[in-house]
Amino acid sequence: MKRGSTLFLKVAVFLIGTPVLALCIFGLPWLAKNPVNPDYAHILYPILIGIYVSVIPFFVALYQAFNLLSYIDKNQSFSELSVKSLKNIKFCALTISGLYVVIMPFVYLVAELDDAPGLIIIGMVPIFASMVIAVFAAVLQRLLQEAIDIKSENDLIV
Repeated sequence: MKRGSTLFLKVAVFLIGTPVLALCIFGLPWLAKNPVNPDYAHILYPILIGIYVSVIPFFVALYQAFNLLSYIDKNQSFSELSVKSLKNIKFCALTISGLYVVIMPFVYLVAELDDAPGLIIIGMVPIFASMVIAVFAAVLQRLLQEAIDIKSENDLIV
C-alpha cells in the first residue's frame, strides 16, 4: 500500500487526539472551577471523573490504530498483530461505552435540574458512537482472522 495514504491516516489519528487532550488539560478543569449553575456543581464531578477515565481507553485505542497503520506500512496487515490491535480497539470502545452508561444517571440529574431534555440525547451520543466503533472493529477483526486462516491454509497446501 502506498505510504502516503497511511501517512494521511496517521496525521488524522494525531489530529483526533489533539483536541481531546486540549479539552482534558484546559476545558474540563475550567468547567469544574466555573460551573454554569453552582447549585448543582456537585453533580458535575462524577461526570468529569467519568470523562477523564474514558480518555484513557480513548488514547489506547488511538495508539492501537496508529500501530495498525504501522503494520500496514510494513506489509504486515494480515498478521496476528493486526488482529490483536483490532481486538484492543474493540475492547477500548466497549469500555468507553460502558463508562458513559455509568455517567448517564448523573447527566439525567443535570438535565432534570436544568430542564434541558436535549442533554440526555447529547449524553447518549458517545455511547452509541462507541458501540458502532466496537461493532465495526469486531467485524474487521473477524474478517481479518478469517483471511489469515485462509492464507495459512493456502500456504500449507502449496
